[in-house]
Amino acid sequence: MKYLLPTLFFFTLISCNNYEQNKYYIISEDELKDKVKGAWASQTIGVTFGGPTEFRYLKKIIPDSIEILWDDSTLYNTMKNTPGLYDDIYMDLTFVEVMEKEGLDAPASSHAKAYANAKYWLWHANQQGRYNILNGMMPPESGHWLNNPHADDIDFQIEADFAGIMTPGMPNTALEICDKVGHIMNYGDGYYGGVFVAGMYSHAFVENDIPTIINKSLNMIPKESTFYQCIKDVIDWHNEYPKDWKKNWELIEKKWGEDIGCPDGAHEDFNIDAKINAAYVVLGLLYGKENFKNTLEISTRAGQDSDCNPATAMAILGTLKGYSKIPKFWTKGLKSIEDIDFQFTNTSLNKVYEISLKHAKELIIKNGGKVDNEKIKIKIQNAITAPMEQSFPNYKLGEKIKINKSIGFEDKQELSLEFEGIGIVLKGRVRNKNFDNKYALITDEETINNYNLEIEYSIDNKISKTIQTPIYFIERAHELFFKYDLDPGEHTLKMKIKNPNKDVRLDITNLITYKKKSI
Repeated sequence: MKYLLPTLFFFTLISCNNYEQNKYYIISEDELKDKVKGAWASQTIGVTFGGPTEFRYLKKIIPDSIEILWDDSTLYNTMKNTPGLYDDIYMDLTFVEVMEKEGLDAPASSHAKAYANAKYWLWHANQQGRYNILNGMMPPESGHWLNNPHADDIDFQIEADFAGIMTPGMPNTALEICDKVGHIMNYGDGYYGGVFVAGMYSHAFVENDIPTIINKSLNMIPKESTFYQCIKDVIDWHNEYPKDWKKNWELIEKKWGEDIGCPDGAHEDFNIDAKINAAYVVLGLLYGKENFKNTLEISTRAGQDSDCNPATAMAILGTLKGYSKIPKFWTKGLKSIEDIDFQFTNTSLNKVYEISLKHAKELIIKNGGKVDNEKIKIKIQNAITAPMEQSFPNYKLGEKIKINKSIGFEDKQELSLEFEGIGIVLKGRVRNKNFDNKYALITDEETINNYNLEIEYSIDNKISKTIQTPIYFIERAHELFFKYDLDPGEHTLKMKIKNPNKDVRLDITNLITYKKKSI
C-alpha cells in the first residue's frame, strides 16, 4: 500500500529583515564555525547533564532538592562508561556520514538502509522503522502511523539536529532534508518535532533572540496540527506566567499529558510523545532567558525524556551564542572527549565540527549565497510551512488488557483473543529456553537466524499479517502485532505459530485497543 504524502516544493523567499539589500546575512567563517561547534558541543553537554534522570520522573517535575552533579570528569566518564547514552547524537551522525559519503543529495533509501543495518539498539519509532525497512517497507511508508504505532514519538525530533546545523538561515532547505529523513521512522507530530527542531537551529544562526527563533520555526508547522497547538500553548502560557515555569508545566501536563500513540505510554505515566517533550524544550528556552544553566535546569527538571530535551534546548542556545560563549563551567572536560568517536560511528566532535561547516558552506553556495576568505553571505529563506499530517485522526485510547498467556514450546501453537475497537496493539516478546533474556544478547549470527518465529495473525477469520519475529531484539519489531482502521465493533484476533520450535515460545503480555473519538 502506498501513502501519498503531499509533495514539498522548496523555494527561497526574500526576507524583509535588515539584511544587506534585504537578501543576505553576512557572517565570517570563524563566526559560522563557532556557531556550528556551539551546536554540537552544547548538545553533547545537555545529553550528558540530563542522562542520570532520563525517564525517571514521569508526570512530575524533578524536585530542586535532587542535585544533578557536574564536574570536569563528567563528560569523559560518561563518554567512556556509558556511550549508549549518546544515541541521539550517533543517530544524527549516521545521516551525516551518509551525506559525507554519497553527497548532500543522498536519497532517503541510503539513509534508511544505513540506519536499519546499523548494529546499535533502537526503540520506539526507530525500532519499528528499522523492522519495516529490513522487511522491505521503505520510507515514507516505514514511518506512517498505519505501519508504525510510534509515529508520533520523539525519535526524529532528537535526530534532526544535523539538518538544521548544516542549513544556517535556510529553513526550507532544512525542511527538504527533514522530509527525506524524518519519514523513515516518523509521521505527523513525530515528524513535525524534527522539522521544528531543525528550524530552530537554522534560525538560530541568523536571528538575535530565542522568542523569534521559536516563533519563526513554529510557523513551519501547520496550525491545524496538535504539535503546533501544543507549542503555541506553551508560548501563550509563558506570556501569561512569565516568571513561573512550573505553572506552565502544570498546564502542559493537564492539556497534553496523555499519550495516544505509543503503546508503552498507553494508560501509563511514561510519555515519549514528540510534542510534550518539545514543549519541555521550549519551556527551558523561554524561561531560561538565554542563560545556559537555567535553560539546562528547566528543560531537564520538566522530566520524561530529560536527557534529550536539555540536549536540544542547550544546543539551540549554543547555536545562537556560539561555542566561545558557552560558560567554562559547562565546558569542563570537553577537550578530553572531542577526539573520541561516538559509539557505532567513525566521527568525533572535532570531525563533525569540520564536516558540518563544510556541508553548510556547500549548501549556502547551492542556495544562492557566496563563500570567500573574508566573509560568507547567506541568502536568507523565509520559512514555508510543511504539508499537513496527523497520526491517529479521531482516535482515542480504549482499554489496556492484561493477557499474560503464551503459545509455543511444546504446548499449543494457537491463541484467540476477543476485543472491541477500531485498532489493536499486542505487546509481548519471544522467549527461548536457551537464551532466556529479555533482549536476547546473542552475538552468534547462526544462532540468531535459527530463532526467527513466523506468526500468522488473523482478524475475524481473515489473515491480516504474517510476521517474522526474531528472538534477537535488534532485528524484531517493537510490538508483536498492531492493526488500525478496523470497523467499529467486536473482533476476534487469532495468532498461530507457523514454524513451531520446542525451544521457542511467544509471551503475550498486554492488548491495547483504540476507539473512535466522538466529534
